Amino acid sequence: MAKDCSFDVVSEFDKQELVNAVDQVKRDVSSRFDLKDSNSEIELEADKAITITTSDEMKLKNIYDILQSKLVKRNLNIRILDPQPIENALGGRVRRVYNLKKGLTQELAKKIVADIKDSKIKVQASIQGDQIRVSGKDKDNLQEVIRMLRGNEDKYDYPLQFTNYR
Repeated sequence: MAKDCSFDVVSEFDKQELVNAVDQVKRDVSSRFDLKDSNSEIELEADKAITITTSDEMKLKNIYDILQSKLVKRNLNIRILDPQPIENALGGRVRRVYNLKKGLTQELAKKIVADIKDSKIKVQASIQGDQIRVSGKDKDNLQEVIRMLRGNEDKYDYPLQFTNYR
């Protein structure tokens, strides 16, 4: 009997790289001329959310652009950011919380498994907590599934990684 090959579909990010990116944004905000006296703050809250508080929406957008560029430079997908509505903060300031997406939701996992089954590739996909295990006899079929999922990443609006390939 042939040995099954498998890999896991997960949605994770490197916590240390995220901490480093947020620290770089803090340094940039404190040194940039247009943001220097804006009393802006950026905080990482226990790997759950990033909160940006500043004086107006234009500065908020500028800080968000800096954050995106720092994430990309550190090989973090910007899809991990889930922006919430802009809120008013104390002192006439504005605040925006960006929740961090980690782990696949049940609905998304079901959608991915359904897409794998609809592709008619000879593999089995099963949901295991917040990840999906894809297994099959042929490694070429697994590569085909990875290619298909990477092509559909915009549809899922979630960063996907493929781990434990064996």
